[in-house]
Amino acid sequence: MSRKYKFNDKNGVYFISFATVYWIDVFIRDCYFETMMSALNYCRENKGMKIYGYCIMPSHVHLLFQIEEKNPSDVIRDLKTFTSKALLKQIAENPQESRKEWLLWMFRRAAKKYSYVKQYQFWQYHNQPIEIHSDKFFDEKLEYIHQNPVVSGFVSE
Repeated sequence: MSRKYKFNDKNGVYFISFATVYWIDVFIRDCYFETMMSALNYCRENKGMKIYGYCIMPSHVHLLFQIEEKNPSDVIRDLKTFTSKALLKQIAENPQESRKEWLLWMFRRAAKKYSYVKQYQFWQYHNQPIEIHSDKFFDEKLEYIHQNPVVSGFVSE
């Protein structure tokens, strides 16, 4: 089994990316973006997460982080579980969500691929954690996070 994309060192610094199913652009709405920000802040304040850099793109999140005293895999699992439930509830209850039916249909459709998913699947399963092994690599990943919205054309600098 490959050790390339695993949380091998509990105290390590990691770069991860996780995306919505079908790369659906959920975070184009401020209310969903704020939910993701609140969840990251909760992890920082209550789960021992040190965030060195992050970027919330329309369909995915990049995160450069370290966890103190907990298993990073567990914290990321909990973050994704919480945000998927919160965001799905928000989408379902948002009277101003013009894409509500389509979004919920897509998340239901993704869930049908797996017998153990009950109703909706929000996030893709993989995180592909990459352990940071040097200051140079840290700087490269942080630069990538900062430049991602620029390269994608969402911001000019």
